[in-house]
Amino acid sequence: MITLDNLRIAFGQTEVVKGVSFSVASGASFGIVGESGSGKSTILRALAGLNRHWSGDMTFGGAQLSPRRDRQFFRQVQMVFQDPYGSLHPRQTIDRILAEPLIVQGFDRAEQRIAQALSEVGLPGSVRFRFPHQLSGGQRQRVAIARALIAEPEVLLLDEPTSALDVSVQAEILNLLTDLRQRRHLTYIMVSHNLAVVTHLCQHIGVMQHGEMVEQLSSADLRAGLINHPHTAELYALTMNLEEPR
Repeated sequence: MITLDNLRIAFGQTEVVKGVSFSVASGASFGIVGESGSGKSTILRALAGLNRHWSGDMTFGGAQLSPRRDRQFFRQVQMVFQDPYGSLHPRQTIDRILAEPLIVQGFDRAEQRIAQALSEVGLPGSVRFRFPHQLSGGQRQRVAIARALIAEPEVLLLDEPTSALDVSVQAEILNLLTDLRQRRHLTYIMVSHNLAVVTHLCQHIGVMQHGEMVEQLSSADLRAGLINHPHTAELYALTMNLEEPR
């Protein structure tokens, strides 16, 4: 579904992504983990079309991606951001927030689609005419996921989607995302600083350090301690001793 080959991104004279390559099969989930400043979110933004200044090769569904994307790409690839309060318009109702992508993409049956989207992320219909500040953090992130799903994408890009939430709510959102991927056969790419969270959601993991992807491994190998790079071992020691979401 998605392939990156020798992706390089620089801000001025500083190269922040240094020749990163990986591929994600259709319906699979790939996690990018690393410390702040490692380049993981920069990769996600370039893939989403939010940063056009990159070199290398990106393909989506076998087709070459250019820095400028068309409307069809933005329907097929949707992003869920870290802060659900910041990513939702504070002066729009949930109904309006969910209706906007339907209007932009020319979908019909808006009423039914909005009701279905809320139900699919476990929200009651009563939240439809509320504003974001009237919802909890977990409810806001469910709205953000519903907004991403309502355009019927094939790929979700997840930028630390649980880091702004309480630990108990994190588990709920991660379980929701797992169920949605299996039900809809979605492809996920998720970035996080938390190795335990990524391992819970993703089948394969790439570890970033100083702009380079220093190791790629399966979540099963990671749980078994089959680690090759010392930075992966450091992250494992820091985070995997914490209880994973269930």
